[in-house]
Amino acid sequence: MTSSMAPSRSILAILATLFLSTPLIHPLAAESAFLSELEDLPLPPGLTEMPGGMLFDSPTGRIVEATAQGEIGADRVFSFYTQTLPELGWQKVGPASFRRDNELLKIEVDSKRRPLLVRFSVVPQ
Repeated sequence: MTSSMAPSRSILAILATLFLSTPLIHPLAAESAFLSELEDLPLPPGLTEMPGGMLFDSPTGRIVEATAQGEIGADRVFSFYTQTLPELGWQKVGPASFRRDNELLKIEVDSKRRPLLVRFSVVPQ
């Protein structure tokens, strides 16, 4: 064994340690983005948040408005939220509305517009 091999083994040992100690990330989590005004509301792949959202804290709860757009179909948007939101504590109360604690989330999709436009609003209940 020569001394020139020692540094390469050290580097391999360091890389192996880093790899084994790094938590694995679920593939969907790596692809998903979240709304900036609703940090716990994910965006389906294909939607991008538009600037100009609003967050207002009132004595009765928060009021949030956000908008996203993308080249996906309205059916994919509704399917994504129907599957994802119950896992985050939201209960479906209508075709495009969900309730969690004292908040009501409404999702409006303008499917006539290209790219597709999606509006999110949260109001206290």
